[in-house]
Amino acid sequence: MRNPVSSITALLVGSILLAACLSISAAPKPAAKSVVAPGAKPVKIVGKFRFTEGPAVDAKGNVFFTDIPNNLIYKYALDGKLSVWREDTGGANGLFFDRKGNLLACEGNRGRVTSTTTKGEVSVLADKYDGKRFNKPNDLWIDPQGGIYFTDPVYGRFKVTQGGQHVYYLSPDGKKVTRVIDDMKKPNGIVGSPDGKILYVADHGGRKVYRYDIGKDGALANKKEFAPVACDGMTLDNEGNVYLTESLVLVYNSKGKRIERIEVPMRPTNVCFGGSDMKTLVITGGRAVCTLKMRVKGVRTKSP
Repeated sequence: MRNPVSSITALLVGSILLAACLSISAAPKPAAKSVVAPGAKPVKIVGKFRFTEGPAVDAKGNVFFTDIPNNLIYKYALDGKLSVWREDTGGANGLFFDRKGNLLACEGNRGRVTSTTTKGEVSVLADKYDGKRFNKPNDLWIDPQGGIYFTDPVYGRFKVTQGGQHVYYLSPDGKKVTRVIDDMKKPNGIVGSPDGKILYVADHGGRKVYRYDIGKDGALANKKEFAPVACDGMTLDNEGNVYLTESLVLVYNSKGKRIERIEVPMRPTNVCFGGSDMKTLVITGGRAVCTLKMRVKGVRTKSP
């Protein structure tokens, strides 16, 4: 016969262990850290803007952005000084710096992608496909090899000249333009991972963001829906999170799960990281531009 005292003791010990396990399993998970710096709030950049877009960061951390109706490109310097950097921009929208320090721009009104040197010299990189001008180039990203992906939707009074609204790739040597996406309603924002392996493209008209694997010579494969968002511009941080602009800034992790919402005092159009430490988020939108201090930092495309 079993000792009744031993049985009672064993039962009590088992109950205590079970309670401890239940307590551990029921304990709330620690809250994930916000991507925003503790206590940080959006701060407006003072300026007379009409419709701001296309922020891009140079090698030092200065941020440049466009005011499309005013045909201007502004420079927002590290010291907080705002100045006009280029006039007569052809309705420039998306911007991106190449590794030589040239500022590339999608000049929507002129249907072309251009490069502007630090001395202000402008050259045309791409203005036609299949012998016809582009619709209205909108946004662009440069891969580690120096190839350029750019979107070509139609907005406003412009007509479709390319038989649809597509995405293109300009080869690193600048000699060949390839249409790499032809099944979107209205492509808009575009950005790639620093290692050049993944490309994110917003189909604003389809109200979705897609993820692609980047292959040889800029070819894209394995299209997957990433987020159900009618996104405008976008950027990435050093934790692999993707920032999408819609009615506010939506932050998704690399697996396509929304992890945060960042409210700003206007409808955002585009976003990028800047500052000497790449920890300042710059958000454009309509008549306003805001900065926000971040816990995470921005990333740059790696050289091959």
